[in-house]
Amino acid sequence: MAKKGSVSSPARAAGGMGALLSSFQHARAHGLAADWHTFLKANQGDGFDCPGCAWPEPKKPSSFEFCENGVKAITHEATTRRADRAFFAAHSVSDLRARDHYWLEQQGRLTEPMRYNNRTDHYEPIGWDEAFQKIGKILRTLDSPDEAVFYTSGRTSNEAAFLYQLFGRMYGTNNFPDCSNMCHESSGVALGESIGIGKGTVTIEDFEKADAVFVFGQNPGTNHPRMLTELQKAAKRGCRIVSFNPLKEAALLRFTHPQHAVATALGSSTRISSHYYQPIIGGDLAAIKGMIKRLLELEEERGGVLDQAFIDQHTQGWLAVRDDARAAKWDDLVANSGLSKQQICEAADIYAGAERVIVCWAMGLTQQKQAVGTLQTLVNLLLMRGNIGRPGAGACPVRGHSNVQGDRTMGIIEKPKPAFLKALGQTFDFKPPEHEGHNTVEAIKAIDKGRALFLMSMGGNFAAATPDTAFTEAALAKLEMTVHVSTKLNRGHLVIGNESLILPCLGRTERDQQAGGLQQVTVEDSMSMVHASRGHREPASPQLRSEPAIIAGIAAATLKSDVDWAALVADYDRIRDKIAAVIPAFADFNQRIKQPGGFYLGNSARDRAWTTGAGKALFKVHPLPANECDANQLRLMTMRSHDQFNTTIYGLDDRYRGIRGKRMVVFLNREDMAERSLKAGTEVDLISQGRDGKKRRAQGFEVVPYDIPRGCAAAYFPETNVLVPIDSYAARSYTPTSKFIPVWVERR
Repeated sequence: MAKKGSVSSPARAAGGMGALLSSFQHARAHGLAADWHTFLKANQGDGFDCPGCAWPEPKKPSSFEFCENGVKAITHEATTRRADRAFFAAHSVSDLRARDHYWLEQQGRLTEPMRYNNRTDHYEPIGWDEAFQKIGKILRTLDSPDEAVFYTSGRTSNEAAFLYQLFGRMYGTNNFPDCSNMCHESSGVALGESIGIGKGTVTIEDFEKADAVFVFGQNPGTNHPRMLTELQKAAKRGCRIVSFNPLKEAALLRFTHPQHAVATALGSSTRISSHYYQPIIGGDLAAIKGMIKRLLELEEERGGVLDQAFIDQHTQGWLAVRDDARAAKWDDLVANSGLSKQQICEAADIYAGAERVIVCWAMGLTQQKQAVGTLQTLVNLLLMRGNIGRPGAGACPVRGHSNVQGDRTMGIIEKPKPAFLKALGQTFDFKPPEHEGHNTVEAIKAIDKGRALFLMSMGGNFAAATPDTAFTEAALAKLEMTVHVSTKLNRGHLVIGNESLILPCLGRTERDQQAGGLQQVTVEDSMSMVHASRGHREPASPQLRSEPAIIAGIAAATLKSDVDWAALVADYDRIRDKIAAVIPAFADFNQRIKQPGGFYLGNSARDRAWTTGAGKALFKVHPLPANECDANQLRLMTMRSHDQFNTTIYGLDDRYRGIRGKRMVVFLNREDMAERSLKAGTEVDLISQGRDGKKRRAQGFEVVPYDIPRGCAAAYFPETNVLVPIDSYAARSYTPTSKFIPVWVERR
């Protein structure tokens, strides 16, 4: 076994015995080793939705619909550890600020409302009513509603998200940045413009029918482990799985399903990717455009490659895309992608030979300056052969947190659609604000300039998740008040302006008892299925309140309105009735969630009903990106370790990449190391520079040689978020460019 703080050989296959041992170790460390009843309730019809990723459940779920990283998410929520008043009395905020993300996470569940005392530098207990009154007083004294910012994490339920946006809009603002701004916003913008809806077009059943699955910029083994079940089944029946990723990721190579006892015991595994390509960071658009060029060549050679009937009937803009691809030079495509012409053509030939194709992607594509253009070029690829609106085919953005898509559906967005605002105003008899609000980047800038003075975070870890850490934390310190609705302690609680409140909430696994009885909430997965979630455990503390109850308490203390907030919270069916009145897709909401597995919201593009301005799917032309770096810079991408979910650090191992007991590592190509006279274990700093000319430094990283293309590097976030300039984001989506950061590597 590798020693703590060491580098060992990367795993040969994902899952298997390693996943089982890791799951047990995490459960034991948090006092749940004997509580397998809790895990058996995960993603079940009578149980709770896993607080981890948004991968959907199959129509016929097994008794074990959880994965290794789901176990980590559940154990860290249901932990027996407590960050109570004694903990905060023993630790000043200055002390806590010196701790790392991992240490903060290990302290356990928050137990009662806390208020920061700037005289003692400690958080101290405060009553719920007093906390609500303090928040209401601040909000009522702001000069403009737009001086308040309401941030949302993707863990928030549909019911809480709906109440949250209702409260904010009745208050008078559309300032609703959320975690989507930092991950899949590029997907929503790209798909919305091209096919008329910002969601993926596939269902989980489509994976049973696909002839090929293309996976771009995604690591399902760590970020969406249950997806591997579908990929394994597809691979076993002969479906081609083609992966594009700068790093060789274990889960995209081979997988052993931990629930398959014989395979796990014998250490046998299934090959996942039939073909694996490693473009340089930022090279995806060129690779996809190269595939389009090859398809055109095949069409000219033999015909029958394009779905011309689909193109003629359902699309607009094809000729411009065709001419652009024809004019593209192979030398430019090769240089820009980092792949050979042979590799690009091979991938295109696989695509051409498959009748039904699904294309999946994640943040490897969405967090680049050209992200929207890359994704619309990917849509072009699908449209060429009619691979949207066909069983076994379509676009599949694989989203992260468990209800990040549902939050958007509920109206958590800074640019609400007029129809939504009209229905909201009619249902609750008020006039919602129509002007655009702030996204995450805009919110940080507004806070820095003093144009926003109040920040409320409904879950999440705003200070750690956002870009340009030093700039963001300096801005947050200027706020009049921060309010955090949280289950666990994190860095965001420790970046304090004038006042700060921590309001502890129930977790997904816990019973939600309100005046009308036990409640359930709902979530929407990344394939538009909506289903109920019911906790069964006793709350970590009797003082915890549900997210809807906390929102209602703040709203009642802030607004003068006819909304009976207490009645809505007493019975969540009443919230769902209001959702049904505002959002047509949720008609008969309370009846439909009684269906086993929930219900499907539908997808206009899947039905080939194109809600673009043209009434058709739109081909979009995008030039190759410049992707310029200085001669001695590397292209850095940030990523998660395997013991991590978003900014939550469960442990210090990254088993699939061979890392044990540490996080401050940077993965480099051996030739790049030799060119810089670096060896394995050498300590370096990473340095970036924004358009403002300011250099940003992330200190103390250990060099690890890895299978990554020349000129590229990789390291974990949130430790490297400090390197992402606040003004470096994807065009039109404002998604920070965490997957393309030009950096210098400097020996310490």
